[in-house]
Amino acid sequence: MKTKSKVVNRAKQGDAEAFQTLIHEEKEKLYKMAYVYMRNEEDALEVFQESIYKAFASIETLKNNDYFSTWVTRILINTAIATLKKKQKIVSISHEMLENMSGVEHLHRDDQLDLLQAMNEIEEKYKTVLLLRFYEDYTVNQIATFLNCPEGTVKTNIRRGLVMLKKKMKGAYCDDRQNSFI
Repeated sequence: MKTKSKVVNRAKQGDAEAFQTLIHEEKEKLYKMAYVYMRNEEDALEVFQESIYKAFASIETLKNNDYFSTWVTRILINTAIATLKKKQKIVSISHEMLENMSGVEHLHRDDQLDLLQAMNEIEEKYKTVLLLRFYEDYTVNQIATFLNCPEGTVKTNIRRGLVMLKKKMKGAYCDDRQNSFI
């Protein structure tokens, strides 16, 4: 971890190669997150590139080197949301993304479509925290940092989002994390 901190320090001092090394470690995760928001490759790449540019231009504002990953992810999320607002798009989850989600590979195709439809019908703030928690497997603390909100708000939004999904799914599926039926 100290080595990464040194690389972050070099990047903060203007070393483009060090910044490139840091982004190389994060690129897959960042692209996946951009794709979740944008739903197509072209827009995801645009958001990814814009986020990298913003991060490079403002790397010196990073206060704690250990949080580089969190910091750059938050930039990407904010860029994706701003782009969506600018384009006035409504985010819905694609079938491809649903297939890539951990924990749904055991669902039949009809069940995946039901989950896809239910996720598309819930509010953006709930969808965002559910995707970060269960698709990207971030902790509540990390999500709170990404979204710049209290942990209690994240927990509430996760709980409310799951309740909304439960209502939309009408009690048909088993929740492996809690060993209960949704």
